[in-house]
Amino acid sequence: MAATGAAAPDPEVGGEGEVTPPAAPEITAAELSGPNEQGTSDLETGGDASLADVTATMETESSSGKDALEGVGDSSEVMDNQTGSIDEENGRQLGEIELQCGICTKWFTAETFGIDTTSCLPFMTNYSFHCNICHHSGNTYFLRKQANLKEMCLSALANLTWQSRTQDEHPKTMFSKDKDIIPFIDKYWECMTTRQRPGKMTWPNNIVKTMCKERDVFLVKEHPDPGSKDPEEDYPKFGLLDQDLANIGPAYDNQKQSNSIAASGNLNGGASLGGGIVAGSSGKGRGAKRKQQDGGTTGTTKKTRSDPLFSAQRLPPHGYPLEHPFNKDGYRYILAEPDPHAPDPEKLELDCWAGKPIPGDLYRACLYERVLLALHDRAPQLKISDDRLTVIGEKGYSMVRASHGVRKGAWYFEISVDEMPPETAARLGWSQPLGNLQAPLGYDKFSYSWRSKKGTKFHQSIGKHYSSGYGQGDVLGFYISLPEDTETAKSLPDTYKDKALIKFKSYLYFEEKDLVDKAEKSLKQAPGSQIIFYKNGASQGMAYKDIFEGVYFPAVSLYKGCTDAVSSAT
Repeated sequence: MAATGAAAPDPEVGGEGEVTPPAAPEITAAELSGPNEQGTSDLETGGDASLADVTATMETESSSGKDALEGVGDSSEVMDNQTGSIDEENGRQLGEIELQCGICTKWFTAETFGIDTTSCLPFMTNYSFHCNICHHSGNTYFLRKQANLKEMCLSALANLTWQSRTQDEHPKTMFSKDKDIIPFIDKYWECMTTRQRPGKMTWPNNIVKTMCKERDVFLVKEHPDPGSKDPEEDYPKFGLLDQDLANIGPAYDNQKQSNSIAASGNLNGGASLGGGIVAGSSGKGRGAKRKQQDGGTTGTTKKTRSDPLFSAQRLPPHGYPLEHPFNKDGYRYILAEPDPHAPDPEKLELDCWAGKPIPGDLYRACLYERVLLALHDRAPQLKISDDRLTVIGEKGYSMVRASHGVRKGAWYFEISVDEMPPETAARLGWSQPLGNLQAPLGYDKFSYSWRSKKGTKFHQSIGKHYSSGYGQGDVLGFYISLPEDTETAKSLPDTYKDKALIKFKSYLYFEEKDLVDKAEKSLKQAPGSQIIFYKNGASQGMAYKDIFEGVYFPAVSLYKGCTDAVSSAT
């Protein structure tokens, strides 16, 4: 069937309207069903005293906070009205577990917000943090992320450097791979990354390769100086190229990094980077290209194909992916998009959920604003036009439903029959979501139809004489009136947030199992409901009354090469 464009109903939920008498197909729309991470073990106390002190368990407070803020004499400083105090601007407490807000770029100690730091280390960069002033929920947001080897080496060297500065009479800047770096990472692995500790001890070789490669971040000394008393077995040694530990921070996007430069007052003019320190430079040299690739020096953040928002923004003009799963084999699929109203939308970061089920509450059903023929909710053999308004039959009876359904109020749509050769036929009408797609409309309890041949009406495969038939060139109207006081009418549209999310061709879908038998047993009539069919503007009389309660979708089922078009929906 083919569909010509006409005024489609506004898909917002909750609208209501008055219904004119069904003598003519002029109906006011009522409502559409619409969318709308750690090992927690404490750090071992047999290590360095300063490090153990830094990572000692902190007393936490409720999100409402118990301590009042003390002013610091700066009128421009933002006051935290929920938890502890805020340091003065540029105030840092190196050696403490500090967190940098990804929005305002200010630094806070974890103790300020009562954040559990039993699995954290000073100078860590693999996290995302928003203070409660900046986060949309009014609460603090903290999420540890999986660290790569570069970030782990950076954190290890920073902690070793700070420890040497505070404990040694002659602080060191270079540290032995075998005596310092590898033992440190091995001891604090669970505090440095959310990755599981590898079963094979291959990572020590990998960290050497990482630090030798990242010469824009790490210093490498492979052999002792001539005349040096250092034993050869202590080498190679590694250190930080930039010894200003205040420059170490998380890998927020570039715009926030540029703001952070001004806020933190980096002495070298370098930007703080997650997993790297960028010393002031002209952008030239061995590591310049790599830094740009890592997003350290460019001024524009580009979305990548791994970003779920990227996919959502690349939908075709008609609002649905061209390659998609079909509703079949007892399962139905609902296209999902990121929910901007989710409590913690930042959790959409894919590196956090790699290999784990993605929580459904981070997404919502994606519904196009226009009423069109559904690409997924159809028999695969049916051919849908590019504008999703025309459908052409193929072989035996099969069905397609529209993209939107109704649950209360009065609704009307029209279909024009473009082509109907003698050997073809059509059954048109209304169907609930569980109506069989590989059968004619009216085959089961979930659908009601009007057949082209002899004008027969069908429900539960029972045909009854209704009117004269229809054919090529006719314009057919389909009216449905559903009461406002049923459980279906009073309920909100399904959110599907409790359903499993699956990925198909870069898009996410909610997967719902069809419980047909259970649904059939729970069907009950909706007193006062009715269905009326129209032919070329003339009512053919009431076809059905007191139909089963539920959500009904405009539906088209075709036999062989018939072509129909949805011409209007009101």
